[in-house]
Formats: sequence, C-alpha cells, structure tokens
Amino acid sequence: FFPPLVTGIVITTIGLTLMPVAARWAMGGNSNAPDFGSMSNIGLAGLTLAIVLLLSKIGNATISRLSILLAMVIGTGIAWLLGMTDFSRVAEGPVMALPEVFHFGWPIFSIAATLSMFIVIVVTLVETSADILAVGEILETKVNSRRLGDGLRADMASSILAPVVGSFTQSAFAQNVGLVAVTGVKSRYVVATGGLILITLGLLPVMGRVIACVPPAVLGGAGIVLFGTVAASGIRTLSKVDYQNNINLIIVATSIGFGMIPIAAPEFYHHFPAWFETIFHSGISSAALMAIVLNLMFNEFKAGNSNQMSVFAEGTERIIRHHQIAELHDGDYVQNGKLYDVEGNEVKIVPAGAH
Repeated sequence: FFPPLVTGIVITTIGLTLMPVAARWAMGGNSNAPDFGSMSNIGLAGLTLAIVLLLSKIGNATISRLSILLAMVIGTGIAWLLGMTDFSRVAEGPVMALPEVFHFGWPIFSIAATLSMFIVIVVTLVETSADILAVGEILETKVNSRRLGDGLRADMASSILAPVVGSFTQSAFAQNVGLVAVTGVKSRYVVATGGLILITLGLLPVMGRVIACVPPAVLGGAGIVLFGTVAASGIRTLSKVDYQNNINLIIVATSIGFGMIPIAAPEFYHHFPAWFETIFHSGISSAALMAIVLNLMFNEFKAGNSNQMSVFAEGTERIIRHHQIAELHDGDYVQNGKLYDVEGNEVKIVPAGAH
C-alpha cells in the first residue's frame, strides 16, 4: 500500500499543508490580534529564518544541528528587547504541580460519541502513518508493517492514558518531522530522552509558561524551514518514481491536488455529511487515501489500462509511439528533417491520414 509513489505524495502533502500554519505564525498567530500581519511580526519571522540559514551555513556540525533551537532562542531574546514578548507572567502560578486525575470527569459510555471518535481516530491513524513513513524516508529506513503497527499502537496506548491525566487523544506531530531532516539527529535514544524531558516539563508548569512566551512569529520563521524541508523530502522521494506512460503522473497530480482542496478552500466539504467532512477536511488524509486508491486502481489492478501515452503527458515532452519505432530499421537516421536508411536512400515520410 505504501510504495515510493504513495509515500512521496503523502510526505509532500504534509509539508505543503503545514505551510499555512507557518505563515499564520509568522503573521502573529492570533488573527484577532490588532498586530496580526504587521511588519514587526513578519520582520521578526524573517530575522529568525535568516538566523537559521546563517547558522546552517557558517556553523560547525553541532551548531548546524542546533540551528533551529538557537535561532528560536535568539529570536525570542530579540523579541524581548523590542518589547514583543513579556516574561512577567512566568512567575505567576506554581513552580511544580501534579496532573489532576480525570480532570474532565469519570468515563461514560455514549454510542454517538464513540462513533464520532472512531472516525476521528481513523483520520488520526492515517496521518500518523504518513508521519511514520515520512520519518522512515528521511532516515532512508524501510518502514515495514511491523514498524508501522508499533507506531500506531504506541499512539493508541498513549491515547488511553492521556485522558486520565487531563490530556487528549495523542497523535504524531507532523510539524516535528522536518526537525529530523534539518538537524540530522536520528537516534532513538535522543527521542526517548526528549520524552523524559517532556514528562518533566509536564510536572513543572513554570517551564510551560516560559515556552509560552516564545512569540508565534519566531515559530513561523523556523517553521518555514521545517515544513519546507518535509515537502522537499517528499519531492526527493517522488523523483525515484517511474513516470513512463504518465500513469504515475496522473496519480501524483490528482492526489496532491485532492490534498490541497481543504487548504485552498477550507469550507469545501461544509455541506457534506459530518463523517465525510471529518475524514477529508485534512489535506494529509485526503491525499493519502486518494494516493492509495489510485495506486491500487492503476498499478495493482492493471486490467483495462491503456498501453498508449496518457493525454496528460507533459507538453514539453517529445512522444514517439511504439508502432512508429517498429517501422524503423537498424541504421536509419534523420538528417535535415529527412529520413534515410543505412545505405543513404531517402525513406518517404507519409503525412498523417494519407493512404
């Protein structure tokens, strides 16, 4: 179900669908804020982006890997100097606290809620699968069914525990996929250590308040690099696909186009049934499902496929039919627009439709 054709489509779509998030962050995050889209916010995002690029170019291996983190720290410091962020609220509230068990109340059973959550979980599993495949492609590691299943089971196991301590359904965070490609850090031990750090932060509300002081514009500047890297990784994967006969070109074009619909027109599925809108309002799940279905239709079940070049062939590509090649003999050559055989005799070219 997940050949390079499908994984490339999904990874590219992940990056493309995240770019509006980076753009909103760069503009200030809150569209209702009076300074949303102001030059100060966009300028701060641009400065953060410039720092990322500068550190990636002139820094050593360690600094290059930390370019995103360092740029965010420097960007936040500049924002503080310019009065664009306020750390005074860090001192408000407790330094350490334990999570409240069953903060949202004790579990109850509701058929309607269960069915609704089932649809949400299906979408979550599709997006998580896409994220796992994206990381595998970046690591140049084959993701087999067992690895994919382990990742999905980890998501669902954490989703069972999360509501107990006041959180929500867990899912792989697509925004972090780009970090793997940008930093080059691929160790599972680093990921495990990061998990322990997050658990510690969960017990230290003061650290959460510190992180909340990072301006969205700083996140936007870093996000442009991160999310663009994800899209570039998908394009690299798609470059390995065989586009002979252009069947795969149709699959790529249709799937990515389908995935862009919710991004270009968020209200597109507004009048569809609720379950349908829940599944397809996500560009990632839309592109993934379309890519899987079209790959099965065209590449697995080949009955009825045309052996002729698709009408969707690129306009700049020169096309020669197979039967035309069969008419040529060894040694035939073209000179000044005329066809000659091996002995130099001109071969008459009959116009199309002539008898």
